[in-house]
This record gives sequence, structure tokens and C-alpha cells, in this order.
Amino acid sequence: MSERRPFIATYIQASRPHGVIYIGMTSNLYERGHHHRTGAFEGFASRYGCGMLVWYEQFELVTNAIRREKALKRWNRVWKLELIERTNPEWVDLYPSLCGWAPDPRVKPEDDGEGSVAAFLKRLESEA
Repeated sequence: MSERRPFIATYIQASRPHGVIYIGMTSNLYERGHHHRTGAFEGFASRYGCGMLVWYEQFELVTNAIRREKALKRWNRVWKLELIERTNPEWVDLYPSLCGWAPDPRVKPEDDGEGSVAAFLKRLESEA
């Protein structure tokens, strides 16, 4: 964990899809995510099993991440769930993709239908 560059972020952890959620802010999401997954610290997230990273937003400055965390904590639950589902509708744990162990589930593979770049290039080749 220590070889990675710090990753300032505001994040949401969940116990399961639509379960208990925890909103936090950290100066190193890699390390903090590991703490949540292993239950390294006692507290709300550990007590309620919030080990899935379901949403995060990266920041350049800690002060901006703190401001975002405080704002999100004032939101009602429905808004928080909508925020998660906007980018992670399947409630997939994002920690493995954050660490580079898996592809990011929020990034859709390129459309291989009519609208893809590959299909466009194929059409150009066939017309030539």
C-alpha cells in the first residue's frame, strides 16, 4: 500500500447494495479502503460492515474533499443512493479496480455496434 501515491478523496462505503452507507474523506483512499475492508479500526463503518467502496470522487486539495464530505453528509438518503447509482448502478465494489486488480466496472467497453470507431473504420475500408 505505501508504494502508491496518496489519493485524496471523498468516498462512500456500503455494507451491501442499498444497505448501510458510510461517507468519509481521506488523504489516501488506497490505505483507507484497505482499513475498511479489514476492519482495522473500530467505528461506524466497522460496526456495520461497510466494506464495499461504492463511490468516490478524487480531489487535488484536502480542503475540497472535506467540504464535499460535509455536504454529502447533509444530503438525505435518497439523494445519496441516487449519487451512487448514477455511476455504479450494480453496486460493484470499486476497491479492486481502484488498486488496478480489476477493470473499472463504471467504464463501459466500447460499443461494437454501428456507432463504434471500429465499425466506422471497417465501413471506410469496405467502401474503398
